[in-house]
Amino acid sequence: MRTRKPLIFASLLFGSAIAMSVSWYIRGSDPAPKADPVLIKVAQGDGLSAVLTKLEDKRAINSAAAVGLMVRFKGLKPKLTPGTYRVIPGSEIPTIFTQLQTPFQIAVRVPEGWWIRRVAERLESQGFCKAEDYIALANDPARFQKQVKFKLPAKTLEGYLFPDTYHLDPDDGAEQLIAKQLASFGKRVIPLVNEPNKVHRALVIGSMVEAEVAKSHERSKVAGIIENRLRIRMPLQIDATVLYALQKWQVLGPGVVNKVDSPYNTYRIPGLPPGPIGSPGLASIEAALKPATTDKLYYVALPDQSHLFARTYAEHLANIRKARAATRG
Repeated sequence: MRTRKPLIFASLLFGSAIAMSVSWYIRGSDPAPKADPVLIKVAQGDGLSAVLTKLEDKRAINSAAAVGLMVRFKGLKPKLTPGTYRVIPGSEIPTIFTQLQTPFQIAVRVPEGWWIRRVAERLESQGFCKAEDYIALANDPARFQKQVKFKLPAKTLEGYLFPDTYHLDPDDGAEQLIAKQLASFGKRVIPLVNEPNKVHRALVIGSMVEAEVAKSHERSKVAGIIENRLRIRMPLQIDATVLYALQKWQVLGPGVVNKVDSPYNTYRIPGLPPGPIGSPGLASIEAALKPATTDKLYYVALPDQSHLFARTYAEHLANIRKARAATRG
């Protein structure tokens, strides 16, 4: 009878160890406490063990070791692709693996017609990057030349940073956004222009059309008016170029257009400004490439953002009176 006691004691210890192991396994592989979503970064070369450790560190799972065992026991084969993922603590383990299939990205909207500084300030206000970082990179085209198959300007990427909504990794910053903008420009704009030396001119005119015109059907007509004025060496007199010179988007007060000393002031200096005054969208670039044939030289905006067009200055003055009457209601 005495010989049985050690066996019984050993059996009890073994049974207790088994029970503790089962309890550990159950607790470790059960869903973690519910909490706010967390971001998990899967790096190149990360295996299952590394990803489970990251999930445990973020408290998205209770135990990396227990979940690892569960994966092997159940024959699960989670697919792990580099990227950043949004995981919800408290989810069942298979659900977490499903959440690791769809990368989490943030949407960054760059509006049509905005110049570099305006975009930079918007990005900083949204917490995406510092305005000064975006501006510095946008003024360093050489940094990006090897990434594109078209020639970039020497001093600034103004006009070449295609406006669109971009989906980026949460860890991305100004450099990644600019790279995507240039890639989009190369894919969507460059094919429209038959001759590379016409790109810059199309962007200059397109940027003015973008700033001046809200109605799509009027874009080519305004581009035609710009071409008419250039042909007869008449100053373009476009308010948006003065605003660009000031680097402020505002209502111009009386006489301001004649006081701003800048090569971008098309009231004082005839011809095209030296560069684009923002990044035009496709419609405005297409209008610049295919301006309408028109005899008009003037236009004035109405409250609904459409325009009245005129051939002579007398007609233009009459249109200004109509626009003012419409504004007064």
